[in-house]
Amino acid sequence: MEFQDVVRRRRMVRRYDDRPVDPAVLDRALENATRAPSAGFSQGWAFVVLEGAEQTARFWTATADAGAGGAWLTGMRAAPVVVVPCSSKDAYLDRYAEPDKGWTDRDEARWAMPYWHLDAAMASLLILQTVTDAGLGACFFGVPPERVDDLRAELGIPASHEPIGAITIGHPAGGGAKGSPATRARTPWTDVVHRGGW
Repeated sequence: MEFQDVVRRRRMVRRYDDRPVDPAVLDRALENATRAPSAGFSQGWAFVVLEGAEQTARFWTATADAGAGGAWLTGMRAAPVVVVPCSSKDAYLDRYAEPDKGWTDRDEARWAMPYWHLDAAMASLLILQTVTDAGLGACFFGVPPERVDDLRAELGIPASHEPIGAITIGHPAGGGAKGSPATRARTPWTDVVHRGGW
């Protein structure tokens, strides 16, 4: 698929059929994720990969109440793969305290933005694009804040890493929850671009 086709076709899929995902596609998506830019080449990301109903059920049990969520959750639970991207602030603070960066401490106040989260998000986008290129569907979504500790405990995510969300991956099935694009128009790019200044 041409790159422009990948960009145009990528959307958040909220309903999947039960066909498994080709392991080679999943591996390619994860490898591509590690090609994302990262500040100082800190590469402070990690990915917890859950494959098959038994493993993905652990994610849903930790993050959603039984019987909750309606059609959205029913469609999402059918995904044969869930990836939990995580970011490591420590990796960035440690990296920028190294001699070639010119800082001598790990002071978080120097960071105008939490690049550990931004870089993990860019890595997640590469997963979404790779999955689209392979003809599959995916959806990036947040973990409820009150369930993050449950998710950490269930998946053994260490304190050094923060889950930034989750990605379902699978073969799209029709009839799922439509999401915001069904009710909101895409803002024209010309409305959000300010050339030469605001």
